[in-house]
Amino acid sequence: MTIPTSTYRIQFRNGMTFDRAVELVPYLKRMGISHLYASPIFTAAEGSTHGYDVADANEIAEEIGGREGFERLSAALKDHGLGLILDIVPNHMAAALENRWWRNIIEWGKQSPFSHFFDVNWQHRLTLPVLGDDFDTVADKGDLTVSLDTKAACLTLSYFDSHYPLSPATYDLALQGIDLALADKIRAAAASATPAGEEDFHETMRRLCADPEAATLAQKLKDRALGPEKLSALHEAQPYRLMNWRDAPSELSYRRFFEITGLAGLRVETEEVFLESHRLILDLVRSGKVDGLRIDHVDGLADPRAYLQRLREAVGPACYLVVEKILAHGERLPSDWPVSGTTGYEFIASLSDVLAEPQNLAAFHSHYSETLGRPLDLEAEMHKAKGLMVDVNFAGEVSTLLSIALAIAAGHEDSGRFDDEAMREALRALLIAFPVYRTYGTALGLEPADRQRLSDVLSDVRAGENPPQPQPLGFLARILVGDVSEEFDARAAEFRTRFQQLTGPLMAKSLEDTLFFRINPLIALNEVGGEPLPPLAGLAQFHDEMQSRLEDQPHGLSASSTHDTKRGEDARARLYALSEAPDLWREAFDHWRQMNGKALRQLDAGAAPEPELEWLIYQALIGVWPHDLAPDDADGLKALEERFVSYLEKSLREAKLKTSWNDPDSAYEEAVIDYARHLLGPDGGEFRRDFVARMKPVFAAGGLNSITQTLIKLAAPGIPDIYQGSEGTDLSLVDPDNRRAPDFTALMAGLDCSCDPADPEAWLDGRLKQRLIATILPLRNKWPDLFLEGDYVPLDVSGSNADHLVAFARRHGDKMVIIVAPRLMLRTLLGETGTQLPSPTLWTESVLKLDVGLAGHGYRDLLTDAVIQPAAELRLGDLLARQPFCVLISA
Repeated sequence: MTIPTSTYRIQFRNGMTFDRAVELVPYLKRMGISHLYASPIFTAAEGSTHGYDVADANEIAEEIGGREGFERLSAALKDHGLGLILDIVPNHMAAALENRWWRNIIEWGKQSPFSHFFDVNWQHRLTLPVLGDDFDTVADKGDLTVSLDTKAACLTLSYFDSHYPLSPATYDLALQGIDLALADKIRAAAASATPAGEEDFHETMRRLCADPEAATLAQKLKDRALGPEKLSALHEAQPYRLMNWRDAPSELSYRRFFEITGLAGLRVETEEVFLESHRLILDLVRSGKVDGLRIDHVDGLADPRAYLQRLREAVGPACYLVVEKILAHGERLPSDWPVSGTTGYEFIASLSDVLAEPQNLAAFHSHYSETLGRPLDLEAEMHKAKGLMVDVNFAGEVSTLLSIALAIAAGHEDSGRFDDEAMREALRALLIAFPVYRTYGTALGLEPADRQRLSDVLSDVRAGENPPQPQPLGFLARILVGDVSEEFDARAAEFRTRFQQLTGPLMAKSLEDTLFFRINPLIALNEVGGEPLPPLAGLAQFHDEMQSRLEDQPHGLSASSTHDTKRGEDARARLYALSEAPDLWREAFDHWRQMNGKALRQLDAGAAPEPELEWLIYQALIGVWPHDLAPDDADGLKALEERFVSYLEKSLREAKLKTSWNDPDSAYEEAVIDYARHLLGPDGGEFRRDFVARMKPVFAAGGLNSITQTLIKLAAPGIPDIYQGSEGTDLSLVDPDNRRAPDFTALMAGLDCSCDPADPEAWLDGRLKQRLIATILPLRNKWPDLFLEGDYVPLDVSGSNADHLVAFARRHGDKMVIIVAPRLMLRTLLGETGTQLPSPTLWTESVLKLDVGLAGHGYRDLLTDAVIQPAAELRLGDLLARQPFCVLISA
C-alpha cells in the first residue's frame, strides 16, 4: 500500500481551481509534502462552496477546471513526485434539480429507474421542503404557476426561480384550457411517455420546445389563472409534495444528512448504487491518477464495514483509505475495517492533554457557573441538547423508528404490556443516553462488543432519573440485538440500521453544533472530537494515547486544523494557554464587562448580550486577534469585525437558545452584534488597548503552544495533515471563516525568509512553524519507516521545571528522533512584555532521561547542526539555551 508521509489539504472552489493548485505544487514539494489531499472535486449543486453537495459523482466540476484541468494537476503532481488523495462522499448527494438522478425521481416518482438510489420512504409522496409557507397559502398568493421550461424541455410547477418537473401523466391536466396545436402535440407525447423511455420523451419535448409556438404557449401558461383549487389538484397528482421547509424535521420522506434537507441519503449499500456512484472514482484510482481516498461521514452509511470491504475490493490493496469518523474517549476504530485510520479528530483531543492545564478546569467551571447564575451541570446540559434534537430537529426520524418498533412489538405476545407513549419514552431515553456515535450491527444483529455497549447504555438508562418503563426498553434492546421472531427479522434489521444512522447525527448536532455553542468555560476544548467533560489527565494520558495510536492506526491522519474544526489550531493553542491562568482570565473578563457595560442593550427578555455570551465573545476574540493588530488600526479592525460578526451570528443560531436558523430573533441578534461592533469600533479604543496589554503574554504562550503541537504532529504516530494555510499562523474561526483562501503568495515567499528560532516574533507570525514543517517533512520522506512504523518512546524529564516540557522519541533500527518541546508556559511569561521567550535559566536543572536503546548514540540537532553524544541522561540547559525546544536525529 502507498502510505503518505504527509498530506496537504486544499479546499477547491472559492477561487481555488486545478490550475491554481498546479502553481502550488512546487511549493508543496519544497515543503516536503508527499500527497495533495483534495476536497470533493465532483460536480456539485449550483453555487456550492464546498463540494459535499455532489450532483454528479461521475463528472469533475467545470468551475474548478473540469476533466482537462484535473489532468493538468495530475501531471504536475506526478512530475514532482507527489500523490493525490481525493475526498469522496458516499453517504449523500444534492437533493437538487441539477442532480440528474434526483430530478428523475421528482418527475417519475417510484417508477423512476433511480427511485431506489436514494433512501426514500415511498409509502408517501417525495417531500420537497422548498416553500416559504404551506402549499395552500403559497398557492393563494399566486407564487406557484405552471410553466413551460424550454431549457429542461418539460412542463413544471414553478415557485419563483425554481421549476419542478411535472409528471408526464399529468400534462393533460396542466394544459387544461390551452388551445394550441403545440399543446396538443405535448399532450400526445406525454400520453405515451414511460420512465424507461424517458430519454426519447425528453428528446421529443426538446424538439417541441423549439417550435415557434413555444413562446406563445409559455405566455398563455403565464397569463392563465388556473386557480388554487385546480393548482392543488395538479399538485396532488404529482409523485412529490411541495412543502414548507419548516416542516422538514417532522414530515420529510427521505433520509437526509444531519439536518440538511438539501442533502439526500444515498443507498450505497446496494451493488448497483455503489457502482454507479463510484464509476469515475474507481477509474481515477485504477488509472493511477489517485492514490488514496478519504471517505466522508462513514458513520452515515447503512453498513460501514460492508461498504469499506466492497470499496477495498474495488480499489485494490495499494489504495490508501481513511475515514471521517469521530471516536469518543476510549473508543477504538473497528479493527476489521480495511482502512489505515481516521482523519484525525481524536488526535486534536489528545493535544489538549499536553497543552491545557487540567487542574484549572474546575476554576473555570466555577467562575462560569457564577457568571451563569446557576450551577453548571454539563451532563444535564447534554441531556437537554439531545432532548431538543430528539423532540424537534430529528422528530421525523424518531417517529419512523417508533412506528417500526411498535409494529414489531405488536407481533410479539411476549413483548410486555405497554402503550405507544411508553415505547416513545423508552426510545427517547435510549437515544439520549447513547454515548458514542454509533454501533455497527448488521442484518444479523449486534456483535459482542456492541452488545456490551448496549448493555452498558441500558444500565445507565435504568439507573437514571425518571427511567422509562422496563418492558418497552427491554424490547427495544431485543430488536437491536436481533432477538425477534423470524418473520420480523427484516423489520428489526431496518430498525437497527436507521437507529444506527440516527445516533451519529444526533450526537454531532447535540454536542458539536449545540452544546459547544451554549456552554463555554474554556472554548479551546469545545472542538470536533472533544467531549463536554474532557477527561484531561496530562502527559501520562497523552503518551498512552500515542501508544494506542501506534497500535491502532499508525497510518491514520493527524489533524490539528480542518475545514470542520471550530477554530484554527493557533487560536486553539492560545486558548489552551489561557487555561493556565483562571485568575488572569477572571480579572480581565470582569474588567472588560464593566468597561463595555454601556454597549449592552435592554430587551424585553433582559440585557443582551447576557453575561455568559460576553464570556464567549471575549474568549473568541482572544483566539482570533492577529498578534500584530494595533488597537487603533482601523482597516485591520474592520476586516476582523466582518469575520467576527459572521462567527457570532452562527454561534447564536447554533446554540438555539434565544434565536436559531429556523426561527431567528433579529432584535436579539442585532443587540449582540452591535456589542461586538462596539468592541472593534471607534468607541472601543480604551478596551482594545487594555485587551492587547493583558493578552500579550497569552499570545506569546500561544505561540509556544503552536510550535509544540506542530512538533508533536510532525513526529508522533500518524500522518501529519497540513490544512491549507495552517503551515503559517491559523487564527481562523468556524466555517465559513476557516474555508477562506489563504494568502499563498505570502506563504510561498515565507519559505525563502530567514527565521531565527530565538526571535520571539518568528513564533508568533508563523515563520518558525513553517520552517519546522519544511525541515521535518523531508526527514519523514527520507526515513519513512521510522515515522510510519517506529516505536513511540515516552521520555521522562526531571528537574524543577520538568512539568513544562514534553519529550518523546521515535525509534526504528538505528534511526532515531527525539523531540523536546515546551508546555504550560504562560505563568513564566506573566510580568514580561509578552514578546519574550522563556528565560534559558528555566532549564538549567532539567535532565532528559534516555533509555538504553537511545543512550550512547550520536545525535545531530536538526536546526543547529550541533552534534551531541549523550549518555543515559541529557542535560537540557545548554540544549535549550537558545530556544526552548529541540529536534535531535541520530547522526
